[in-house]
Amino acid sequence: MLNPIESYRNEKPPRVGVPLAPSLFRFSTCAFSRRSWLRRITPFLFLYLAVFLLLGRICHASAVSLQKPAPLPQPSDSVTSGRVIPQKVIIDTDIGDDVDDAFAVGLALQSTELQVIGITTAWGDTQLRARLLDRLLKETGRSDIPVAVGIEKHGPGQGVFTQARWAEAGVPAKEHPAAVDFLLQQIQAQPGQITLVAIAPLTNVGAAIDRDAATFRKLKRVVIMGGSVYHGYDDYGEGTRPPDREYNIAMDVQAAQKLFAAGVPLSVMPLDSTQLKLDEVKRMLLFTASTPLTDALALLTLQWSRGTGRQTPTLFDAMPVAFAIAPELCPAQPLRLRVDEQGYTRPEPGTPNAQVCIASDPTKFFDFFLPRLMK
Repeated sequence: MLNPIESYRNEKPPRVGVPLAPSLFRFSTCAFSRRSWLRRITPFLFLYLAVFLLLGRICHASAVSLQKPAPLPQPSDSVTSGRVIPQKVIIDTDIGDDVDDAFAVGLALQSTELQVIGITTAWGDTQLRARLLDRLLKETGRSDIPVAVGIEKHGPGQGVFTQARWAEAGVPAKEHPAAVDFLLQQIQAQPGQITLVAIAPLTNVGAAIDRDAATFRKLKRVVIMGGSVYHGYDDYGEGTRPPDREYNIAMDVQAAQKLFAAGVPLSVMPLDSTQLKLDEVKRMLLFTASTPLTDALALLTLQWSRGTGRQTPTLFDAMPVAFAIAPELCPAQPLRLRVDEQGYTRPEPGTPNAQVCIASDPTKFFDFFLPRLMK
């Protein structure tokens, strides 16, 4: 019997074109080199690989579909998935005197948390204040916001309008609704939904209470800049100045008394927490942003500075707007405040009638405020 190994060695190599089944995997020299063999089977390898990958993807997709949970019910429009519903606000302002009103309105315009449904003018030349607002809203692309003209009331030498030239150089005068009518109509149409941010003498507010106190109480809340509880003007928490007759309260004492007795939820930002200095470094940072809003604020600040002889604005009125958006910027505590006949806001024992912010952190405020106005 032949040795199998010897038989394997003595076997003749196949000719070209002869089927390779008997000798394909032999390690002897053959007509088909390894390179030729690889060239022939490579297309099949790619085909097998593609089929394998396709089957793998199909299996994976099937497994995922089996594991996928049933879709959750979609939230209603009132909830909105992950989106904060803006607060509806009306701003009552004496814009055009001190320049802080313009910064407060600018903050509201730049805050998506607020839906400004109207701005009413108060105290002094309310018609010219409306023209200033018309120009500001036009230049910032917010002419959709209605402006209403408030009651013109001021004493001799009061209601100084430092930014009149900017207002007069804007859009022509036009008709506006009356502020008290507008305010009450909006409350009636949207009871329990509107926050009134009052950053002026409270004449319009007092008139609205006189006309329809029941409707006025349907406000969601009122947030005001007003009063001086423990610290006066130019006292930055050191206790160096006693409480003062703060301007917004003192200019219409009776209207302020009506508000504090109205029974509507009330938040008060007094001098104690609102003396926020926009110093030169912050002004340069803000005004060099060169947006339509910051350009307007720069010009208004220059006119205010020329009219008053002061360089550094104090942003009293910006804090109530900031509080309406982020109340942690000015933590409030329940107090009972009484507005006396001289216009002082006196804390006294008894059931609280307001949430009052006694102290704030200027650094936190400006960290919040500046980026919003520059965007």
